[in-house]
Amino acid sequence: MITWTEEGQEHSAVWRSASGAAPPKRVVIADDRLPADTAYRMACEGTALLWRGDFQNARQLLRAMARRCKPAEPGDFHRYRQARSQRARTLGMLLIPFDAGHVIPLRRAPDVRVACEEVYGAAAGPAVGQLRELLGLIGAHEWREKGVEIPALGARIHPYHGVFSPVRGEYVDLVATAPLPARPLGTAFDIGTGTGVLAAVLARRGAGHVVATDCDPRAVACARENVARLGLADSVEVTETDLFPPGRAQLVVCNPPWLPAKPSSPLDQAIYDPGGRMLGGFLDGLADHLEPGGEGWLIMSDLAEHLGLRTRADLLGAFERAGVRVVDRLDTRPRHRRPHDDADPLHAARAAEVTSLWRLGV
Repeated sequence: MITWTEEGQEHSAVWRSASGAAPPKRVVIADDRLPADTAYRMACEGTALLWRGDFQNARQLLRAMARRCKPAEPGDFHRYRQARSQRARTLGMLLIPFDAGHVIPLRRAPDVRVACEEVYGAAAGPAVGQLRELLGLIGAHEWREKGVEIPALGARIHPYHGVFSPVRGEYVDLVATAPLPARPLGTAFDIGTGTGVLAAVLARRGAGHVVATDCDPRAVACARENVARLGLADSVEVTETDLFPPGRAQLVVCNPPWLPAKPSSPLDQAIYDPGGRMLGGFLDGLADHLEPGGEGWLIMSDLAEHLGLRTRADLLGAFERAGVRVVDRLDTRPRHRRPHDDADPLHAARAAEVTSLWRLGV
């Protein structure tokens, strides 16, 4: 619950946060008269602003507060994350009220009922949440409705909020073009399937049976919906499992989070793999889940190496300890805009990044 005083009366409501943020302890009422400088100062000091003015003015205020946030220092990953975390905390202090049914009781507020229900579920009563998070939910709902075009499939994949969107198509193309270990390909596993995009690519490439696993219920639901949309439900089985399903396969594919760092929210778990847990778990279990002559395909960026978070020797050492050998490595360059953005604090690392598909055997 979150509590505040308004017009001399104590109020409380359900605190709503998909990212797991704690409710602020100090809350004041704010409206269109609040200057951006004052709002930013109060937010930095830990005072949350419960908005009672025009919704579109709140969006403008949030943008003005964002412009006042201190930029991250270039080149230092840890300071970059600290700056991002501080920015998120500061901007998260601008709050929006919800009436029952996910209705926002503000002037010029959009209809967010569907977007909120997709993430929060049915709303039974009043609630309060962060405007910043709400705008993210609206954007995620639009992506879910529109979908992401996947040339390798000739179709769209529809990501859910909190499930990694396959907007970086280079890794999908690697899986779509790498030489298969067997023809015809019988059983394949897709470990950490997310939206199900790689499982769908394997099915389209002729895999007789694909088992796609994920430990996140949202990802499982998302993958099942995408597989059904593509007409692949008969050949792709999606299960809620941590890493491997029972049995063995001729091909086991895994695209783990690429950065061995601690996620700061549940939504970061598709990017950060604390201690390399998923990477290590995949490598350590691979030999026990491959058919004779089969291959494990590990899709990894070397961004962590350029950021000083892991060395190439660390990765090769993990292969050796797991008892797997490198059959081949296919490389590609990222095609998104960030490697070309000189203003990105991590520009030097992103500009040097290479994404690889490691073909591993035992």
